[in-house]
Amino acid sequence: MKPLISIVIPTHGRPEKLWRCLQAIGGLQYPTDRFEVIVVDDGSPVAVETSVASFGESFPLRVIRQENRGPAVARNTGMQSAAGSLVAFTDDDCLPDRDWLGQLAERHNRYPDAALGGRVHNALPHRICSESSQLLVDYLYQYYETLSKGIGFFTSNNLAFPTAALKRLGGFDETFPLAAGEDREICDRWTRHGMPLLYVPEAIVHHAHDLNISRFARQQFNYGRGAWHFHNLRKRHTNTGHRVEPARFYLGMILYPFGKRNWLRSAQASSLMVFSQAANAAGFFYERFSRGGN
Repeated sequence: MKPLISIVIPTHGRPEKLWRCLQAIGGLQYPTDRFEVIVVDDGSPVAVETSVASFGESFPLRVIRQENRGPAVARNTGMQSAAGSLVAFTDDDCLPDRDWLGQLAERHNRYPDAALGGRVHNALPHRICSESSQLLVDYLYQYYETLSKGIGFFTSNNLAFPTAALKRLGGFDETFPLAAGEDREICDRWTRHGMPLLYVPEAIVHHAHDLNISRFARQQFNYGRGAWHFHNLRKRHTNTGHRVEPARFYLGMILYPFGKRNWLRSAQASSLMVFSQAANAAGFFYERFSRGGN
């Protein structure tokens, strides 16, 4: 029998995006009696329960409302209520492929102790900032897979865990102040406890993250802030300091977009990836010095 899977979706003030996400989930090629959807309304200005209630006629759906405490807390709220043997996280601005759950279920059956990360596609190819943001994540996946013969982390918009093991581990770290870095931390903590991460590129979600240059800059700045918290936590547990990547990491990043689009588009994406590192560093040092320079 196919495993029961709990899909957890944190949301805050984006009812239209959530509606499209649930519409895509309604089209999944997976038995509706073998999955449940848990929407965690993280203190939206207008409660989402009424606007999405009709989806409950197509698949099991629960909406849990909480005070606004951020996506890490929202994911943990959903995890605690999950009935499935596998809990799959995605975001309200993501559209899963029809075979998304089927691919995750197949790997979960074969590797029941593994955390699973799928592939994320940019759903807004006309937006160069959205495209560059996803290219950066794709590059990090490739770089760390080549370096360590295994993916170092998965983004939380396409990430699944064996439910019981995730609960024992304590779920996502709720001390992260922003929606940035908590996915790296949970993946790092998972592997430090001797549990495997497995990449499932066939499990695809399409991410409709509409970024212009100011939103892109803010995103990367916040990623830098989250990176400081990640490295600070890791240092406490492993007594290892922050490791600066070698020059080949940055050269590879600059060259990564080329060959994937036309030359002009690739050059634009490459320039934005360079800019992302400056914004990331600014966020890292902002957080470091605002916390006393430790």
